[in-house]
Amino acid sequence: MDETAAKYIGAGLAMTGLIGAGAGLGILFGNYLQAAMRNPAAAASERVWMFLGMALAESMGIFGLVMGFVILFVKV
Repeated sequence: MDETAAKYIGAGLAMTGLIGAGAGLGILFGNYLQAAMRNPAAAASERVWMFLGMALAESMGIFGLVMGFVILFVKV
């Protein structure tokens, strides 16, 4: 296998982390909205935890993106 082909395969596999981040954010916001509709009084206190979960899920997606770029563009 050529080195360039291996880099593209590795970068593509690293990008699959973005799928999990997108699914996680969708589930997070969907469940928050569902809970806020059921109990609007508790929605404000749960908003902090929603943003914390959003930041953690998004950071893992960004980590996968950065690793894909590192695999593609860093010369060893």
